[in-house]
Amino acid sequence: MPHKVEEFLESDAFFALVLEFAREMLAIYRESPRIASIFAAQQRWLMAQLGFALYFGYPDDPKGGLYSGRFISFAIEKKIASRNTAAAFMQEMLAYRFLRPVESPSDKRTRLLEPTETALEHFHKWLAAHLMILDNLDGGHRLEAAMKDPMVFARMQPLIAKGIIDSDAVRDPGTTYNLFNWANSGGLVMDLLMTRITSFDMSMERVAIGRLSLKEIRDQFMISNTHLKRLLSQAAEMGSIGWSEASFKGETWMSMKFVREYWGYQAAKFAVIDAAAASVLGPAVPKTARLA
Repeated sequence: MPHKVEEFLESDAFFALVLEFAREMLAIYRESPRIASIFAAQQRWLMAQLGFALYFGYPDDPKGGLYSGRFISFAIEKKIASRNTAAAFMQEMLAYRFLRPVESPSDKRTRLLEPTETALEHFHKWLAAHLMILDNLDGGHRLEAAMKDPMVFARMQPLIAKGIIDSDAVRDPGTTYNLFNWANSGGLVMDLLMTRITSFDMSMERVAIGRLSLKEIRDQFMISNTHLKRLLSQAAEMGSIGWSEASFKGETWMSMKFVREYWGYQAAKFAVIDAAAASVLGPAVPKTARLA
């Protein structure tokens, strides 16, 4: 049986692995900042997941194939993006060569699209990292099983996309999380903040994360000083982050409420992925395994 959200929320071992996952995502960003930026904000990440799902076969939808009109209609229907935003995203993916046109065998009027090898490779890395964490947590063998069949990723992804798109806990985990994850590169900044956690006590109201260099953050994620300071100032006004000295100086802390929002989002997302893995792969966890 796949793990439930509540199990992840009660597991310190899960959160420790999630922080390792965040470090991996930051490493992937440094290797390929352009494609990794697609996953760095909630709206773009949801649109990317939707595009893959339409290509592989969206669950319970009789139509097949990825093309602009279908993508835009789904993005509007699922309240992911406006028509103009969805259309611009598709054009951007074509311009960056993450999508390419293919001939439609049945309808010459429809311009079908498919992900390029670069886009597929990045998605495979993303999903493999999640499966590895689940396996490390409970001694399962999901990743090993997935690697044996090249079609497993294609079968799992539409289930993951639908689960994510339909999940309020994933799409709306909390006000501070949403602030970061809907801002350009905000998701990356949030991941970086979380990776600064070295130890924590859930009974405390705050967790210390040491001193931050705003210049290093700006340089790493190629964002403006104005944008970064506005983002951090808004989080500070919410009581979610703060400093021991004025003007972003001194020791930095995050509220445990903010940490809990991040944890809750990850728990909901991993529960969706684990359910998809169980559906496609069958039982992947030894009967004796326990969530730490």
